Amino acid sequence: MSVTIVNADYERPDHADAIVALLDAYALDPMGGGKALSQRVRDRVVAALAQQPGAFSLLAYVDQQPAGLANCFQGFSTFACQPLINLHDLAVLPAYRRRGLAQALLQQVEEIARQRGCCKVTLEVLSGNQAARQAYAEAGFAAYELDPLMGQALFLEKPL
Repeated sequence: MSVTIVNADYERPDHADAIVALLDAYALDPMGGGKALSQRVRDRVVAALAQQPGAFSLLAYVDQQPAGLANCFQGFSTFACQPLINLHDLAVLPAYRRRGLAQALLQQVEEIARQRGCCKVTLEVLSGNQAARQAYAEAGFAAYELDPLMGQALFLEKPL
């Protein structure tokens, strides 16, 4: 098994196709909501990613076949007064799971964050996604808290 991790070039059609296919497979998975991407998203997501300052996507290939994806965005920590990386999507196709691809992607995200002078990498995970939570723990991720008496941070959203 030959594994290659590449920084996606949003202008390359093969990379764009891989991003859309992997993101759609993730969306179809129960951990991604179980619903395919809309045609509008499929048609526009790569161009929209390319327009986001600080965004980058990593593609994992196994024997030259797209098998994993990480979509990341650079943000800023006011408390550290340094940039941070938010790992927004991490997906590995079911046929390629438990082969170290998630760890390889996470390691590359961390390396890029260090190169950019970031203070941390953040992500969100569903509480019921035990496999992902274990993979993140193995990579050194932990729940975020400022003061143990105040508890751990929660991820909230307000759809618009």
